[in-house]
Amino acid sequence: MNTQNSQFTRDVDNNNVWLSKKNDKEFNFIDYGIVPTVLNSEAEVGKAMLNELYSTAASKEGDINIALLGGRGAQELHRLLGELAKTTEQDQLLARLNVFTQDALAPLSMDNGFSFVRDFERILGDAFFKKIKSFTPMRTDTKDLESALIDYLTKLEELGGLDIFFIGHGPEENQASHLAYIKPFSGAQPRHVAGIIPISNSILEHHISKFKAGGSLVSESDEKECRSAEYILTLGPAAILQAQKIVQSVVDADSAPAKIQTYAKVLNTSLSSDKDEALQQLNTNPGLWIRLHSNTKSFVLPNLGL
Repeated sequence: MNTQNSQFTRDVDNNNVWLSKKNDKEFNFIDYGIVPTVLNSEAEVGKAMLNELYSTAASKEGDINIALLGGRGAQELHRLLGELAKTTEQDQLLARLNVFTQDALAPLSMDNGFSFVRDFERILGDAFFKKIKSFTPMRTDTKDLESALIDYLTKLEELGGLDIFFIGHGPEENQASHLAYIKPFSGAQPRHVAGIIPISNSILEHHISKFKAGGSLVSESDEKECRSAEYILTLGPAAILQAQKIVQSVVDADSAPAKIQTYAKVLNTSLSSDKDEALQQLNTNPGLWIRLHSNTKSFVLPNLGL
């Protein structure tokens, strides 16, 4: 992929390809910590996430740009949005939404049941997609993944970046974790807005298990194709840190009990005041990136044991 005529530059770290905006500003490392809000049910988490969308809609005019969270984390939010779309109650709000996906396995056909796009369509419903202003997924069915990702990033940039990054929390080995699909030791830096990283068994198994646990409609052929995926497309630290608001949800510790330890580690690990040491911490445990955002809500259930 030639980025010479693009507004993005390309870094490669151990086969991980990261894209950055040219002339991006230096990021200041400030650890804001994380204060979880423990709610009683997944339904309450969904309502809290919807209220964050309402709050953003009330605080600004014009378009609202959001990154949808896949898997279990936002299914209740998506069900609520789907029900609203069947009425006229929030048509004005829906018409303002530019909706983006935040990660994807590739190559993968867009109609595969393990594709986030299919899962979003299943829960959000046809009415939602007809009423929103735009929907931009990461393309996973092309030979030139970098060009497709740059097209996606260009549209996101032209629209002004994300107002809300709905994000989850994924477990990794050694009590580490990932945000979006930023993998430990993938070399992600604060300037990296998105990346293409080689797939790992842990990520693949986590992806498949969370889709099955969430009730996705999948077949044996879907799973076979999914297991042959080679890369993960993901938004990077810059997209997280530059979003106006981060709304995290962690609701599936019952089916993914490793999250009990990995979320606690993010909660209790302060980032070093030394920039180089902090970058090493973040590379080892990308779940820590959320601590660097000043406007974060983290909605969790009691099953995290907090």
